[in-house]
Amino acid sequence: MSRRKEAPVRPVAPDYKYSNKVLGKFIKRLMRGGKKSVSTRVVYGAMGTVKEKTGNDELEVFLKALDNVKPSFEVKSRRVGGSTYQVPIEVRPSRQEALAMRWVIAAARSRSGRSMSEKLSAELVDAFNSTGSAFKKKEDTHRMAEANKAFSHYKW
Repeated sequence: MSRRKEAPVRPVAPDYKYSNKVLGKFIKRLMRGGKKSVSTRVVYGAMGTVKEKTGNDELEVFLKALDNVKPSFEVKSRRVGGSTYQVPIEVRPSRQEALAMRWVIAAARSRSGRSMSEKLSAELVDAFNSTGSAFKKKEDTHRMAEANKAFSHYKW
């Protein structure tokens, strides 16, 4: 554990089109090499495609997709004696959001072919429908936590 002060939480600027802070965070997390305009174009292109595919409001689809991917439990390694146990712990809301964004972006990047905005829109629609690799990652995490429930007394 660090002996330093706790890092201050930086204010997040909302995105300019939808005025949503979560979407602003997502755009920043998608950004590579400091090219925010590129990631903004990718996200807004994906949002337009999502609206065409689902027929619903694109912001609602985006937020519902992230909610479907947010994990409520994860496992952490704890060393007890000579052995290491995978101990299930609850996930803080800020970490839930961060993991969900990270998993959706990683799943979109790992898809084959097409442009990034199309891959991202396909992954968002899949997450909205509770399918896709980002949702599978959440299910695997929950399954791992459920399997190691016997070690939950090592939580401290």
